[in-house]
Amino acid sequence: MINRHSLQAILDYVDQKGLSEQTLTELRGQFPDCHFTYCMDDDVIYSKAYAETEGYNVYLVDSRAHCSTLTADADVASGIVFAEVVAEEAA
Repeated sequence: MINRHSLQAILDYVDQKGLSEQTLTELRGQFPDCHFTYCMDDDVIYSKAYAETEGYNVYLVDSRAHCSTLTADADVASGIVFAEVVAEEAA
Protein backbone atom coordinates (compact mmCIF):
# COMPACT_ATOMS: atom_id res chain seq x y z
CA MET A 1 0.00 0.00 0.00
CA ILE A 2 1.07 3.57 -0.59
CA ASN A 3 1.29 5.64 2.56
CA ARG A 4 -0.15 9.14 2.38
CA HIS A 5 3.28 10.77 2.76
CA SER A 6 4.63 8.84 -0.25
CA LEU A 7 1.47 9.53 -2.24
CA GLN A 8 1.83 13.27 -1.67
CA ALA A 9 5.55 13.12 -2.52
CA ILE A 10 4.70 11.34 -5.79
CA LEU A 11 2.05 13.90 -6.73
CA ASP A 12 4.41 16.77 -5.87
CA TYR A 13 7.16 15.18 -7.98
CA VAL A 14 4.91 14.92 -11.03
CA ASP A 15 3.74 18.51 -10.51
CA GLN A 16 7.37 19.63 -10.42
CA LYS A 17 8.77 17.50 -13.27
CA GLY A 18 5.69 17.35 -15.50
CA LEU A 19 3.79 14.26 -16.57
CA SER A 20 5.80 12.10 -18.97
CA GLU A 21 7.00 8.53 -19.41
CA GLN A 22 10.42 9.72 -18.19
CA THR A 23 8.92 11.09 -14.97
CA LEU A 24 7.13 7.79 -14.32
CA THR A 25 10.33 5.86 -15.04
CA GLU A 26 12.09 7.96 -12.40
CA LEU A 27 9.24 7.34 -9.94
CA ARG A 28 9.41 3.59 -10.57
CA GLY A 29 13.03 3.73 -9.43
CA GLN A 30 12.17 5.72 -6.31
CA PHE A 31 9.02 3.75 -5.41
CA PRO A 32 9.59 0.17 -6.65
CA ASP A 33 6.60 -1.23 -4.73
CA CYS A 34 4.16 1.12 -6.45
CA HIS A 35 2.73 0.52 -9.93
CA PHE A 36 2.50 3.57 -12.19
CA THR A 37 0.36 3.86 -15.32
CA TYR A 38 0.24 6.68 -17.86
CA CYS A 39 -2.76 6.96 -20.18
CA MET A 40 -5.21 9.46 -21.60
CA ASP A 41 -8.03 10.56 -19.30
CA ASP A 42 -10.71 9.61 -21.82
CA ASP A 43 -9.44 6.01 -21.53
CA VAL A 44 -10.45 5.93 -17.85
CA ILE A 45 -14.03 5.04 -17.00
CA TYR A 46 -14.40 5.98 -13.37
CA SER A 47 -16.67 8.46 -11.67
CA LYS A 48 -14.19 10.61 -9.74
CA ALA A 49 -10.46 11.20 -9.89
CA TYR A 50 -8.49 11.16 -6.63
CA ALA A 51 -6.88 14.43 -7.72
CA GLU A 52 -7.39 16.71 -10.71
CA THR A 53 -4.97 19.14 -12.31
CA GLU A 54 -5.15 21.16 -15.49
CA GLY A 55 -3.00 18.68 -17.40
CA TYR A 56 -3.86 15.32 -15.84
CA ASN A 57 -6.09 13.47 -13.41
CA VAL A 58 -4.91 10.99 -10.80
CA TYR A 59 -6.66 7.70 -10.08
CA LEU A 60 -5.71 5.13 -7.45
CA VAL A 61 -5.44 1.39 -8.06
CA ASP A 62 -6.39 -1.35 -5.59
CA SER A 63 -4.65 -4.64 -6.40
CA ARG A 64 -5.62 -6.63 -3.31
CA ALA A 65 -8.02 -8.89 -5.22
CA HIS A 66 -7.35 -11.04 -8.26
CA CYS A 67 -8.15 -8.14 -10.61
CA SER A 68 -6.96 -4.57 -10.12
CA THR A 69 -9.67 -1.94 -9.74
CA LEU A 70 -9.77 1.81 -9.35
CA THR A 71 -10.50 3.07 -5.87
CA ALA A 72 -11.07 6.32 -4.04
CA ASP A 73 -9.50 4.84 -0.89
CA ALA A 74 -5.87 5.93 -0.58
CA ASP A 75 -5.37 3.50 2.32
CA VAL A 76 -5.69 0.46 0.00
CA ALA A 77 -3.99 1.91 -3.08
CA SER A 78 -1.05 -0.01 -4.52
CA GLY A 79 -0.76 1.91 -7.76
CA ILE A 80 -1.43 5.23 -9.41
CA VAL A 81 -2.85 6.06 -12.83
CA PHE A 82 -1.82 9.41 -14.28
CA ALA A 83 -4.37 10.22 -16.97
CA GLU A 84 -3.44 13.06 -19.28
CA VAL A 85 -6.17 15.61 -19.98
CA VAL A 86 -6.05 17.25 -23.40
CA ALA A 87 -7.92 20.53 -23.72
CA GLU A 88 -10.53 20.47 -26.46
CA GLU A 89 -10.05 23.06 -29.18
CA ALA A 90 -12.87 25.49 -29.82
CA ALA A 91 -14.66 24.87 -33.11
